[in-house]
Amino acid sequence: MMSMSEDVWWRHANPWSGWTRVATFPLLIAAFWSRDWLGIYFLGPVAVVLLWTWLNPRVFPQPKSTDHWISKGVFGEKIFTSRKKGNIEVPRRHVVAANLTTALSVVGVCVLIYGLYALEVWPTLLGAALAVLAKMWFVDRMVWLYEDMCAIDEGYRQWVK
Repeated sequence: MMSMSEDVWWRHANPWSGWTRVATFPLLIAAFWSRDWLGIYFLGPVAVVLLWTWLNPRVFPQPKSTDHWISKGVFGEKIFTSRKKGNIEVPRRHVVAANLTTALSVVGVCVLIYGLYALEVWPTLLGAALAVLAKMWFVDRMVWLYEDMCAIDEGYRQWVK
C-alpha cells in the first residue's frame, strides 16, 4: 500500500517531504490521544493523518537539490528496500544496524501504544521519544549506507544534485 514508484521516490527525496513526514508522527499521536475528547470521532483525525502519510511523498515536486542529509537518507532507504527484491547487495553491517534501529523503534512504539491506550502522559512521551530517536538513527544509518554505496557504484553519486 505504501510502495512507491521511481517518481515518488524522487519526490520523497525533497527535503520538505522528508521533514514533514517526520513531523507527521506527533500529529498521529495527538489524533489517537483525541479519543478522550472526541470519542469515536477521533477516527476522523487519524484518517486524515494516515491519508497525509500516504500522500506526502506524492505531493511534493522533485527537488532542485538533493544534497541534504534527509534526501540522502531517502536514497539509502531506497537502496535498502531494493535489496529485498534481490537487485542490490547491501553490506551486512547496514542490515544489522537497520534491524537494530527498527527493533528499538518497535519497542518505543509498544510503549507509546500502551501510553495512548491508558492515556498516560509519561509512557506516551517516553515511547514517542524512543521511536523518533530510533527512526532518526535509522535515517542516519541510511545516509551512511547511501554514501558507502556511492563508493561501490558510481551511479548512486549521480542521485545527489
